[in-house]
Amino acid sequence: MIPSKFVYRRAGSAEEALNLVAEYGDEAKFIAGGHSLLPLMKLRLAQPEVLVDIGRLRELSYVRAEADHIAIGALTRYHDLEHSDVLAEELPLLARASSAVGDPQVRHRGTIGGSLAHGDSASDVPAVVLALDGVLVASGPSGVREIPSAEFFRGPFETALEDDELLTEIRVPRPASNAWAFQKLTHRAIDWAIVGVAVQGHSVGLVNMGSTPLRATAVERALADGASITDAAAQAAEGTSPFADANASSEYRSHVVRVLVRRALEEAGAR
Repeated sequence: MIPSKFVYRRAGSAEEALNLVAEYGDEAKFIAGGHSLLPLMKLRLAQPEVLVDIGRLRELSYVRAEADHIAIGALTRYHDLEHSDVLAEELPLLARASSAVGDPQVRHRGTIGGSLAHGDSASDVPAVVLALDGVLVASGPSGVREIPSAEFFRGPFETALEDDELLTEIRVPRPASNAWAFQKLTHRAIDWAIVGVAVQGHSVGLVNMGSTPLRATAVERALADGASITDAAAQAAEGTSPFADANASSEYRSHVVRVLVRRALEEAGAR
């Protein structure tokens, strides 16, 4: 289908982008890589009257090692995350997950901030940021605020971002453990994950196991209590609500997540 008509405005800075959204109000939407928003527009599931293009704001594309965390600009593309020397050293889980997103075209255009702001439970990166205890930085008319990733995802495609706020940075604390792994099951390498798992130490993020990205809290509690990997992984589906679609039944997703969590924990433990 063809999207409904809209006005296109390109922002030259983050400040200009916020001013444009303030000018147009609820009628405006930010767009960067466009891989999340444009498909919804073509299906008329989203019909913004104004698109504010922030894709060329290089000021929001970076990976920096700070004193107590790694700072990642919201417009950093997956390709740059995949090949970042800082992430290879400090956050290899995020670099690995970024390398598994879609195909080369998607990785060269898609941004970490776009994925997080879209809030799709089937996306890989939100579950990774959850497992890493990331903090998301939003800028708006009221100033800058920090939102813990555990509080950011609120419902299907719903986040804590206000309509007039722009996600500008992701801050990830340096992990206490070097043990990490990323596993996902797909029909083809370029497809959305049927189920995915991100492990950092004893933190476990789940892809496509509910209406929002999730932490496998039952697994984490079991590991903290000294359970074996096998026993902990057996609880991976507890507290989740996987849906059924053309790719898998909810029962199949519940089975797969237990398998992938066990594999990921074993892989992480072997590092």
